[in-house]
Amino acid sequence: MTSETLAFFESYKIRRQYDEAKGVWLFSVVDILQVLLQQPDFQTARKYWNKLKERLKKEGSQSVTNCHQLKMKAEDGKMRLTDVADPETLLRLIQSVPSPKAEPIKLWLAKVGYERLQDMADPARSVDRAREYWQQHGRSEKWIQQRMMGQETRNKLTDYWKGHEIKGETEYAILTNIIHREWSGVSVKKHKELKGLERQNLRDHMTEAELIFTALAELATRQIAESVQAAGMAENSEAGQKGGGLAKKARQELEEKTGRKVVSGENCLAPQVVSDRTRKQSDDKA
Repeated sequence: MTSETLAFFESYKIRRQYDEAKGVWLFSVVDILQVLLQQPDFQTARKYWNKLKERLKKEGSQSVTNCHQLKMKAEDGKMRLTDVADPETLLRLIQSVPSPKAEPIKLWLAKVGYERLQDMADPARSVDRAREYWQQHGRSEKWIQQRMMGQETRNKLTDYWKGHEIKGETEYAILTNIIHREWSGVSVKKHKELKGLERQNLRDHMTEAELIFTALAELATRQIAESVQAAGMAENSEAGQKGGGLAKKARQELEEKTGRKVVSGENCLAPQVVSDRTRKQSDDKA
């Protein structure tokens, strides 16, 4: 699952997350209902959704069953569980809501899905967007090249996992953390805390050295897994420990030669974000 992003329909903000495993966008149901009802008040839309859920359950509708919950950022800034659904399920739900906005929102959902299909059919589109994003954040061409190479290495590893009994976001995250902790000496969570990150992508804030050792660990993990045809969590966890261990030895040797730590607190956050975060940490300690 990727980080949460906002989509916009007219003046309405619609929260969404991309499910990498299933290849679909998941949208906040209440946000979609706000559009259909033309209701600016979130709580009113939420109450409508609760009543609609009850009615659909009594009718035996599969649409409600297909909805599940994800943590998304609420109006108060806190992460709260929110009902989400893919476009196919939403199209069924929309039929249950009499609204002049039904057809426009259907077309909008189709367009969002089509844009993602374009990216899948022509990966260069998403690559170009990523390169532009990194350039806007002041990353050097050398860093961008390393980031993209690392992503290719990562994709080959997850492709291997997908074909060898590793299922779902949770198992991917567990294996990733095993590899990361092994090579770096810290968990993914601790590494993000070191950089002052919250929901940002850790790899987008890595130094060139961190990217290189991450890629080395994941490359070694995949090749070790392939050599023994590792399948399932136990065998792939062992491959991850060995692959991460190889990168750890290389990291330690480099640190010994240079006298500098590879794991760094450096990040690419905007100065204002860093200032706000520092101020918040000071307030929390007060």
